[in-house]
Amino acid sequence: MWKRHRISIDTEVDIVNKKLVDCIVRRAIKCCLKLEGINLACEVNVLLTNDAGIQIINREQRQIDAPTDVLSFPMLELTAGQVLSDMDGVEEPSGRIVLGDMVISLERVKAQALEYGHSKTRELSYLVVHSVLHLLGYDHLDEGMEKALMRGREEAILYHLNIER
Repeated sequence: MWKRHRISIDTEVDIVNKKLVDCIVRRAIKCCLKLEGINLACEVNVLLTNDAGIQIINREQRQIDAPTDVLSFPMLELTAGQVLSDMDGVEEPSGRIVLGDMVISLERVKAQALEYGHSKTRELSYLVVHSVLHLLGYDHLDEGMEKALMRGREEAILYHLNIER
């Protein structure tokens, strides 16, 4: 039986079109979970903030006193491509697997979209997909196979979302 995902989106900043931003975030998360073969109901928490807000979290959680574009905080220790069973990380009584939290700086979204010459929609979608893949055990600490695998999945998911560079 297919269960619905719970995607909680909190904001610390004013957003001109919050409905559109929420839609972009939800769509990217759901697509990523689907294409990664996650057929169980999951929970993902999202915080949209600015550079100052993400810098505080980065300093407190990673001891890096600088803003960044996205932070991911997985609740489970998964490996890339791992199939989740009915028992893995289920949060009772909701029956959902709590994957974790992501924090995105909307200031970085705007700046990086301009820097890379693409839309803010593409940049936001990319950061969401990037973060979900981290929640699912992907990483890019090395410059080799792990990074290549993660980049390949990101591009495949963005292609499926019909979001191009």
